Amino acid sequence: VTLVGHSMGTQVVAEIALHHPELVDRLVLIAPTVNRYERAIRTQLLRLAQDTSDDGWKVLLIGLSQYLKANPIESVRKLRLMLRHRLELICPEIGTPTLVMRGEDDLVCPHRWTAEVAEALPHGLLCEIPERGHEAVIKTPEPAASMILEFGLRPR
Repeated sequence: VTLVGHSMGTQVVAEIALHHPELVDRLVLIAPTVNRYERAIRTQLLRLAQDTSDDGWKVLLIGLSQYLKANPIESVRKLRLMLRHRLELICPEIGTPTLVMRGEDDLVCPHRWTAEVAEALPHGLLCEIPERGHEAVIKTPEPAASMILEFGLRPR
């Protein structure tokens, strides 16, 4: 399969690719977390607030509704787990062809960080989604969907 993860979901799909490579043909990491230069709850929440401040009500309402569905205690526990995960340490062990994507305006996952993630992967490729931030795939599925489909067509 092609596994696609966004933000915290990139940690989940990266772990699957690491521990079960026979199941994964391609990997897509959209806005991979957590930027190792800003690994603190306060900083991550600030960056997310800054990033989504101009995304409009659709993005804010979808994100808020997802957090409200979860138990607040569980949300804090997941956030702590997310901050402890070291994506940069497992990337060199992932042999799956991997597309690393970020919105060019993403304040949560800056270019420097995502470039490091892509470079750490043996078969990593970095693409930026023009005029998008961290929630690039929530605002509109295009052009991320086209980039993913094009990546899937590349020879291994």
